[in-house]
Amino acid sequence: MSAESLLENLNERSQHLFKALVEQYIQNGQPVASKALSGYDNINLSPATVRNIMAELEELGLIVSPHTSAGRVPTRQGYRLFVDNLLTVKPLRGPTVEKLRKEMNIEDSTESMINRASSLLSGMSRMAGVVTLPRHEKVILRHIDFLPLTANRVLVILVVNEQEVQNRVIHTERSFSQSELLQTANYLNQEFAGQELDQIREQVLQRMKQERDDMQQIMQMAIQMTNDVVDENNKDYVMAGQTNLMDYSEMANMEKLRQLFEAFNAKRDVLHVLDQSIQAEGMQIFIGEESGYSAFEDCSVVTTPYKVSDEVVGVLGVIGPTRMAYDRVIPLVDVTAKLLGSLLSSE
Repeated sequence: MSAESLLENLNERSQHLFKALVEQYIQNGQPVASKALSGYDNINLSPATVRNIMAELEELGLIVSPHTSAGRVPTRQGYRLFVDNLLTVKPLRGPTVEKLRKEMNIEDSTESMINRASSLLSGMSRMAGVVTLPRHEKVILRHIDFLPLTANRVLVILVVNEQEVQNRVIHTERSFSQSELLQTANYLNQEFAGQELDQIREQVLQRMKQERDDMQQIMQMAIQMTNDVVDENNKDYVMAGQTNLMDYSEMANMEKLRQLFEAFNAKRDVLHVLDQSIQAEGMQIFIGEESGYSAFEDCSVVTTPYKVSDEVVGVLGVIGPTRMAYDRVIPLVDVTAKLLGSLLSSE
């Protein structure tokens, strides 16, 4: 059932109580009992009436009782209803905006401003801040060659866009022979010349599922090569404050933390979520499994694109527990994106 349909099933009193429950849980991090809600925020309802309403909310799938607790916590669906329909966003105060502007303007290089923006998002939200580096243009592959060097290094000669030649050295997981590199280069040139560099690796992965076994080795080499080349070409993103997430009790499960930090280190899952954001209009909020990755099932990701001279070149945001203060995080992300875009445009 959609958030709009669920909202239609709630009268004004139920909406008010549900909003109070979510706000109290976000603030305290403890399951909310009916007794605590009955005197919260001018609700003025008896505990029995509150229990009846909470039973309705639970039946609709908006709240759930964790384990044997008498209290209730919002579900992913509950958070979605709250964020889309009941959230009251608090604009950043003037002094906070001025502090952001001054802090980001300390360094004047693009790299320094990106790093500073990530650190400020992390510090002011007490969660993880992430900023992708600017992408000013699409890189179209025209031709690629590989030459083996020493110590698992490979020289990559790229011809991109309008016959622009780029040379770079990548470090591979193992050494490759000249014959292996030639096979890989021939495959990439034949199949993918004329396509965007950062989309080629995804296409190779898709084709691996369909091709015959004797193509697997070449494709595996192609995947590693394109991963290394694209990662070198696209320095991906800057993240700060990952360890802040350990301060939230609901994320203290070591297995969940391990999966989350592995996703951060692998980067691909995070990049896919950020890529969805950069292709969308405005603010994006992924709650729990909406991101499409199990590592983020207890997380929310709040992102928005930033622009340089009216062109979207990157995305920034905050990654934290689903129990985040959305009313504060959303304007923080929005203002930081505008300030970063303005500073980069004036460079």
